[in-house]
Amino acid sequence: MTPEDFESFEDYLKSLATELDRYEQVPDDVLTDIVNRDGACMWLYTNGTVPEWSCDDRTDRQLAAGICADCPVRLPCLELELRTAGLFTLGVWGALSEEDRRALYPVWLARREDREGGEQE
Repeated sequence: MTPEDFESFEDYLKSLATELDRYEQVPDDVLTDIVNRDGACMWLYTNGTVPEWSCDDRTDRQLAAGICADCPVRLPCLELELRTAGLFTLGVWGALSEEDRRALYPVWLARREDREGGEQE
């Protein structure tokens, strides 16, 4: 799923936030273990093949897309970063750049807050 698959970027963010709902109840330490064990980027770092991040959003998005394309834990990685860093996110996590995650964060957070409010009624 890429932004190009949707009519608007906002629709893409809403769809992505909905997909992340499945990880809502998974504890942070479990997500951390999964990402560290199975993340494609973690394999690169542990094998000495560190990606050359440029700090250019467009270039880093392309590089992350290549690394994360077939990563089995892209969504748990993204969930963990949104939980732990929120708007203060840095780097590339879950195949998204900082800019994209900062755009996703309020959409993701609003879903969580709405779901919590709905459960309390």
